[in-house]
Amino acid sequence: MKIKSRVIKYGDDINTDVIFPGRYLEIIDPNEMAEHAMEDIDTHFLEKVKNAKIIVAGKNFGCGSSREQAATCLKYAGMSAVIAKSFARIFFRNAVNQGLLVIECKNADKIEEGNEIEIDTEEGEIKILDSGEILKVKPLPHFLTKIIDAGGLMEFIKMRGENEI
Repeated sequence: MKIKSRVIKYGDDINTDVIFPGRYLEIIDPNEMAEHAMEDIDTHFLEKVKNAKIIVAGKNFGCGSSREQAATCLKYAGMSAVIAKSFARIFFRNAVNQGLLVIECKNADKIEEGNEIEIDTEEGEIKILDSGEILKVKPLPHFLTKIIDAGGLMEFIKMRGENEI
């Protein structure tokens, strides 16, 4: 899979409470959830998403609570991927379950706000198009990419019932 987009950049320890604020937990419509994505850390996030579909962050992205709404709101806000130095494990799995690509990149700090990048999941590369620099990343295991490609765990299960994947 290849994804090309500009990036929105955040720092370390981006908590699920700022990704999707707890005061909105009663919302169950994913499109309505998306309206509140990142609003406690970046009031311009939804404007930025019009031109940037990839979040780049530091270490421990998605720390805090285990709320799956954090991954859901990002996906429905239009994000194609999240790249971070590291992820909280439960956020990582929730993102995969939602069909949101998550990539660990130890050199994520080389990517700047507004850079245009291209992710090549098969090659395990992130190319910073502004500079031509290529960052190597460990590709996700094949079974996880199948879940993401299917659009999330529920879609994967539905497909698996029809065909052997």
